[in-house]
Amino acid sequence: MLFDLPTLLALRVGVDVLIALAFWAQMRRYPAIGGPGWWSLSAVLGILGSVMLWSRGSLPDALTFPTGNTALALSALFAWLGFRSYTSRPTPRVPIVVGALLFFCITLLFLIEWDLPPVRQALFNGAVIAMTVGSFVDIRRADPQGRVPEMQALKVLTAIEFCGMVAFAVALQVLNLSQETVTPPFIFFFLLSKMLRVVLYGALVSYRLRLDGDKARLGLQLREADSRALIDNLSAGVMVFRPDHTLSSINTAARRFLGWGEGGANPALPEPSVDGWRMLREDGQPMRRHEMPFERVLATGQPVRSVVIGMPQGDGEGVHWGLCNAYPENNTQGGLRHVVLTFIDITSLKNAQSQQKHLQAQLAQSQKMEALGTLAGGVAHDFNNILAAILGNADLARQDLPPQAASRESLHEISTAARRGRELVRQILAFSRQQPVERTRVNVCTILAESCTLLRGALPPQVELVQSCAPNTLSIEADATQIGQVIVNLCTNAIHALDGGPGRIECRIDSLANTSSLLPPELAQTCAQLDVGAVRLRVSDNGCGMVEAVRSRIFEPFFTTKAVGRGTGLGLPVVLGIVQVHGGAIEVDTEPGAGTMFTLFFPAAPIDPAWDGEETPALVSREPVTMGFVSPVPPPVSSSTPDQAMADEPSAVPPHILYLDDDDTLVFLVRRLLERRGYRVTAVTSQAQAIDAVKASPTGFQLLLTDFNMPGMSGLEVAKAVLDINPRLPVAVASGYITDELQAEAKAAGVREVVFKTDAVEAFCEVVARLVRSEPD
Repeated sequence: MLFDLPTLLALRVGVDVLIALAFWAQMRRYPAIGGPGWWSLSAVLGILGSVMLWSRGSLPDALTFPTGNTALALSALFAWLGFRSYTSRPTPRVPIVVGALLFFCITLLFLIEWDLPPVRQALFNGAVIAMTVGSFVDIRRADPQGRVPEMQALKVLTAIEFCGMVAFAVALQVLNLSQETVTPPFIFFFLLSKMLRVVLYGALVSYRLRLDGDKARLGLQLREADSRALIDNLSAGVMVFRPDHTLSSINTAARRFLGWGEGGANPALPEPSVDGWRMLREDGQPMRRHEMPFERVLATGQPVRSVVIGMPQGDGEGVHWGLCNAYPENNTQGGLRHVVLTFIDITSLKNAQSQQKHLQAQLAQSQKMEALGTLAGGVAHDFNNILAAILGNADLARQDLPPQAASRESLHEISTAARRGRELVRQILAFSRQQPVERTRVNVCTILAESCTLLRGALPPQVELVQSCAPNTLSIEADATQIGQVIVNLCTNAIHALDGGPGRIECRIDSLANTSSLLPPELAQTCAQLDVGAVRLRVSDNGCGMVEAVRSRIFEPFFTTKAVGRGTGLGLPVVLGIVQVHGGAIEVDTEPGAGTMFTLFFPAAPIDPAWDGEETPALVSREPVTMGFVSPVPPPVSSSTPDQAMADEPSAVPPHILYLDDDDTLVFLVRRLLERRGYRVTAVTSQAQAIDAVKASPTGFQLLLTDFNMPGMSGLEVAKAVLDINPRLPVAVASGYITDELQAEAKAAGVREVVFKTDAVEAFCEVVARLVRSEPD
């Protein structure tokens, strides 16, 4: 016989054993792949079914028929479920168990009760055909586009198996052929198909392994790319060196830190080897080879942490500083594979530390200047007294001499030198911001016109002075005299910058909106808060200009590049002090040989509908403070010139003036000065004497003129005591150190006027005449 049934069954059992072992091994080796476990179990059930078919006749039919048919049906079912598990589709276990029991019971029922072999065979064939159809459908769903050859081959094999099962059912049910005739050929056919199916299942496992490997490689590549991108985009530098000193990899931050382009461009750090590198220690000295982090890791095999290193950037390009860490990277055997260097760029931190030292030096200088300003206020009182005595006595002596006396010229020179000293005191007080500030609404264009008129007398003929003012220029709230002082100082500097040669000085004024990009940020913010614009004053020349070393020091007190006798070094510090007091800002643009431009910004005055636009009072009534430029000395007062107040009423009783000062020299001087003008003067040096004099004759004095800064009791306290006795008595206070607080306190105390003591001697007669003539409040 061609197909011997026992032989085929024995062969099938052997094949199923091999299949079960092969898929069990795959299940153990690749647990993540679904399918091999089910296929191994399918082979085991196939073995059970074959054994049951082989045992028919030797074992009870009630055992062999139901068990064999159920095992073979479950073998086909588990093969299908294995594919569903492979494609990650659900594999319901409870319905499988219930279906298997139901199938077993129905087969047993048709064997014991009715003994209908055709029905049993039809039930078995129908179940296997249904599972073949389900398997075919799942295969098509798993590869709808037919891209996997293994799936397509499995689909074709399933279709062939379906045809074979239909042919087997037709041969038994329709053609009524005996099982002994039909079963052996079909068992051989299904044995071959099973072997092909096992090969295809194995190919599917290999395909899944290949896919997983490709995914793993792709994932690894993506992770490596992400790691490279992450490292490359780090702000910290990363370098990997081989033990032979050659560079393995480097990120962008490290390349930028080292000053390398695409191919390396830093001669101090050649690429790609660490040999020949010139690195610096934290103190700026060259780092020896054994001190380099790379060499220390090679020598010790231990990490090196937090080492500050300097990386030269080539000739004249500075140094980049980094905080470096180095550590070894070993292989699985413990051998050194790489040395990894990581470092953070701390160049900005080092620069900040350097800047901090510079700022500390500036702070120390600022504290010195603050001490100088404080000292200036204290010195001004005594120094003004000395200058006042010199000026006053020189003036009195000049009046006592005949017009042709030779000594009048010497007295004139004494007065000129004293006035220069007085001007120096004014500059120091302006620098220390201790001059009295009388802010009013002023038109800067008018101040500029008057200042330029004052300057033209000292302007060399070859120098052109140009002034321009934009229409509708805004007004500012300022002390007109101090703004004029700023203009004169800047123009005088420009004259000196021309150094006697021909040139051009331009003074331009215009207005800017508070949103203009030309405004300094802080001033723009202030103007925006006040909802006002700004006034811009530009003073430029085409002189020698300044180098950066000079430009950085121009606002330092007593710093000057002029020859001895031409400047004190206080002009620009005075300008800066005045501008800052008025809430403004100053910018300087200069270039050697191309001239200099000073740009001053002042916040505009708030809109005042009541302001009538009246011009600023003339500035020539007070001498401007200049650098090396002294305004003309007023002509000496003739001894025959009578006091205008006394001349108006020659028969009137002379006014009685009470003068108080703790300086004997000034007491003597002022008494002589006022008596020569026709006043009666009671001059005392003690506060108690002045108060007692008013107590003794409350209405006997027409004016009290007192010094402010006196030991024990200030001039304001004397004024308050005197006004308690006679509230109608006019009181004036003189001081060389006037602040806004002093003026406010003087006004509150009832003082009529505060006299700036630098001008006290020359202004005493005018102040006395005005206050004596004024009506009591």
